[in-house]
Amino acid sequence: MFRKTIDVPTHERDEMIDLTAQVAAAVEESGVVQGVATVFVPHTTAAVTINENADPDVVHDMLGALDKAIPAKQSFFRHAEGNSAAHVKSSLVGCSTQVLVEKGQLVLGTWQAVYFCEFDGPRKRKTVISVQ
Repeated sequence: MFRKTIDVPTHERDEMIDLTAQVAAAVEESGVVQGVATVFVPHTTAAVTINENADPDVVHDMLGALDKAIPAKQSFFRHAEGNSAAHVKSSLVGCSTQVLVEKGQLVLGTWQAVYFCEFDGPRKRKTVISVQ
């Protein structure tokens, strides 16, 4: 098993950062020809997902929909740090995703990309890529 941790600096409270190139580079570095790459975010207010990378409006729409579904201010939020919405978004989107590897390449659809999702930025984040 190959494992690599990458730094992911974020610049906005909510943003999605395309990590596809870094994940593909980790797969190449691993030497794995056929297997699976797992991308894991070790943070409780961030997430990782796979979605479209061709039209930037998709990222805009996803972040907007999450904000509408989980507004930052809710009367029932108790968490003292004031980032309860970020915790909820992180749990809903998820802290990991997997991508198949064939012939040493990520198996992604034409428009798919791996995204780091920041919900409580800006911060200095980490992402762990494991290739088996």
